[in-house]
Amino acid sequence: MLNLISDPWIPMRRKDGTRAVIAPWQMADPALDFPDWPRPDLNIACLELLIGLVFMADPPANADDWDARQTPDPDRLRARLDAFAPAFELMGDGPRFMQDLDRLEQEGKGATPPDMLFIDSAGGQTARNNADLMVRRARYPALEPDLAAMAIYTLQAHAPSGGAGNRTSMRGGGPMVTLVDPGAGLWPLIWANTPDGAAATPADLPWMRPARTSEKAQQVFPHDVPALSAFFGMPRRLRLVGEGGVVTGVVQKPFGANYAGWEHPLTPHYRVKAGGELLPRHPRAGHFGYRNWLGVIAQRAGDGRDLARRAWVLDHWAERSDGRHAEVIVAGWSMDNMKPRDFIWSRAPLIDLPDDMAERMEGFVEAADALELALRRALTPVLAEGTGRDAAREAFFLRSQPAFETRLAQLTAVNADPVAVARGWLSDLRETALAIFDALALPGLAERDTKDQAEIVIARRNLGAAFAGYGPKTGALAYAKLGLPVPDAKRKRKEPA
Repeated sequence: MLNLISDPWIPMRRKDGTRAVIAPWQMADPALDFPDWPRPDLNIACLELLIGLVFMADPPANADDWDARQTPDPDRLRARLDAFAPAFELMGDGPRFMQDLDRLEQEGKGATPPDMLFIDSAGGQTARNNADLMVRRARYPALEPDLAAMAIYTLQAHAPSGGAGNRTSMRGGGPMVTLVDPGAGLWPLIWANTPDGAAATPADLPWMRPARTSEKAQQVFPHDVPALSAFFGMPRRLRLVGEGGVVTGVVQKPFGANYAGWEHPLTPHYRVKAGGELLPRHPRAGHFGYRNWLGVIAQRAGDGRDLARRAWVLDHWAERSDGRHAEVIVAGWSMDNMKPRDFIWSRAPLIDLPDDMAERMEGFVEAADALELALRRALTPVLAEGTGRDAAREAFFLRSQPAFETRLAQLTAVNADPVAVARGWLSDLRETALAIFDALALPGLAERDTKDQAEIVIARRNLGAAFAGYGPKTGALAYAKLGLPVPDAKRKRKEPA
């Protein structure tokens, strides 16, 4: 039906805006810009797949080899990938791409519609309970082979929890993916994110042998299997069912590979406490802004590096590129256990700072966190706890994003005055917070009863006091994080409303 190495099947957008469909070896074409699937989760997974194919067949040995091979060699790439073609059949009697080697059978029922391959599709219980409000059922009764191939890879790479025995991906459900993007098209993006390593063999692929199962909670550690399992892990036991040249169903059995102890090269990780287990990071719902940057696109300072670790490819970009500018693509499903909430897709600058500047940047973010708390408290007479104040928090960080980027540039400039920049950032935050408070609290103020009016006036005064440095968990904390002198609480004077 489809061979994923030799056949053209991957939709691409060219730099001139036209569209192409390529075989994987053609990713080296300098005219190509970006994958062009109809869904963003397929696009990010497609990039992971292409990176994984290069890592599998012809990875750089080290930084010097990476530098020497930045200009692609399509003939070499095609020859290296061709050796793997027999392992990349989507259907057929032999091994199948990302599918169980055994012919799976579901007892008492037939195959599930292929809609189940998409993370935002309704599960069986959700559909039976008619509860698929935010997720959808029966959108894909049949899939063309190319879409089925991309969907099964995406599910295996990002698999959420899916009921008893249905394992998550080695990065948990809905992992955060961070990719270095030099901004020069498809191949530079793929090569920038290909880890160092040694070429694998077809026998190293997990679907070339009976599945590793986990009925007794057996775990698969990095030393148990070849390194390419980071890109071709199989937590789900799946077999596609085809008819008339399309995929019409999926057979699934529980207890696929149960991965543990992996540090994926494209995902940031963190520890809850020093010496604790290293865990993959997952996106929050909402805008990915500067408050999310620490430990994701910007390395934390000093000992904080042990608690929050950027993805391997981000940490090694400076070594590989001599400090060339690059952006970071940040993507992934924000999940609430089994339920998808939002798909995050964002771009941010890749930030590498010396420890002293990294510490100051951390202070800027932590000061904003403290002062956002002051805003939330001030809104108590205006908004109930919940979505209203959550929206105000999002607005606070979103509106202050341009100012943060400006202040960060000032902070890292030659002959910067960190204290002056910190005071400027404090002023930016104050202006943003008061504008949000006034927009929510002042309209209709005259129509409120006198008690409510008094509470709002006091709340605004207290908000101003926080920006003057008062309040141990808000203003005083923000001043300390910014390296500004904290005023004496005993001399606190009321801030004019």
